[in-house]
Amino acid sequence: MQVTEISAQGLRREYKVVLPAADLASRLQSELVGMKDKVRINGFRPGKVPLSHLKRLYGRSIMGDVVQNAVNEANRKIVEDNGLRLALEPKIDLASDQAEVERAMEAEGDLSFTVAVETIPAFETGSFEDLELERTVADISDDEIQRSIDQLAESGRGYDAKEGDDAVAASGDRVKIDFEGRVDDVPFEGGKGEDMPLVLGSGNFIPGFEDQLIGMKAGEDRRITVTFPADYGSTDLAGKDATFDVKVREIGAPGEVKLDDDFAKTFGFDSFEALREAIRSRMQDDFARASRDKIKRSLLDALDKRYSFELPEGLVTQEFDNIWRQVQAEQQRSGKGFADEGTTEEAARAEYRRIAERRVRLGLVLAEVGEKAGIKVEDNEVGKALVELTRQYPGQEKQVWEHYTKNPQALSELKAPLFEEKVVDHIVSQAKVNERTVSREELFKPQDDEDGAPAGDGFSAEAAPAVAESEGA
Repeated sequence: MQVTEISAQGLRREYKVVLPAADLASRLQSELVGMKDKVRINGFRPGKVPLSHLKRLYGRSIMGDVVQNAVNEANRKIVEDNGLRLALEPKIDLASDQAEVERAMEAEGDLSFTVAVETIPAFETGSFEDLELERTVADISDDEIQRSIDQLAESGRGYDAKEGDDAVAASGDRVKIDFEGRVDDVPFEGGKGEDMPLVLGSGNFIPGFEDQLIGMKAGEDRRITVTFPADYGSTDLAGKDATFDVKVREIGAPGEVKLDDDFAKTFGFDSFEALREAIRSRMQDDFARASRDKIKRSLLDALDKRYSFELPEGLVTQEFDNIWRQVQAEQQRSGKGFADEGTTEEAARAEYRRIAERRVRLGLVLAEVGEKAGIKVEDNEVGKALVELTRQYPGQEKQVWEHYTKNPQALSELKAPLFEEKVVDHIVSQAKVNERTVSREELFKPQDDEDGAPAGDGFSAEAAPAVAESEGA
């Protein structure tokens, strides 16, 4: 086998591989000899079938295996001899001359093909001791815990029927209504309901809708006028005026809720204090998660600015295609186009290309850091994540489990975010972290969306496919 490098541009390499006819014939002969004692053909004793007869019967299919094995061998040789780290699978191109291919398949001519590869760039990750990060934290106040308890109380509140000629709906009451909406005097999809419960003042309906029901009596009909918000989910209704014919069927005044042990027991707790502590614990988890999300985002932004190197075009294209497919699917679902977002397809492509580059760059950096630090995702960690995932699909646990355990690609996609989180923890542990106490509102304030794009299929929002590959996926 002769391997010659014919092109080297940046991260791309191309090699020409020639497998002489004599080598092909030798490989074919070896395969035929190996199967001679295994095949059973009528008219021949075991092991006595002439090789020429075997070649006539099976030569073509065996040569197909020979060629495939030769291609795989060439790929391994190219990678090992040149110390390459591939970004994607090699691209193989056989000779375009069909007659040449046919001669090779008959072991009467040389087999030549090219192998094009794209490599992962070499770069130094360096130390992170000079990296400064900020961890924002917030204290949980008794008032915040009480607000959560009050929300629980509201969700379980009972309502007592308001009766009598002078009974009218007031803010805080729950009414049951029939309604039908129209835009330009035409009914619209989703604009009709019957016996619908609505707590006045809850803000669950369109702005202005609930206010116009205050003062109504049971059995009363009223036509009200509202305007759909400009950012309403349906583009057909956004910003438009609408009328609703509403009938109030019944009115209920909010009943009293006693915050005691009996109240706690309705939620599965032995005492009110146990409920309070459970809420505190849940809030602590939520606060810790929000704090981690912020420091992780800060870290990824810092890494994106810290490193600059050539990116494998194949990985960038692959990531961009993943993003673009999801963008198109979302547009089809929502009925909105680029003009609705105040942009053009050309500008959107450029922005999503930048996002794809960021994801690939960060994926390569995290993969390199993880490899040098010897970070691994242990089997028990994967198992725990898989158990948590199956719980999200009640009744389908077995199918989900088998999908991941029997599908290496799916399993690698499950491991990728686990690997990323461990690498993030590793870097944060080396960096200078300054802690700052903030309000709850600031802690949970949405961060500026640097990516602004959906995550790639099966990968975490920031990590490119290289993260999974670094784990041998």
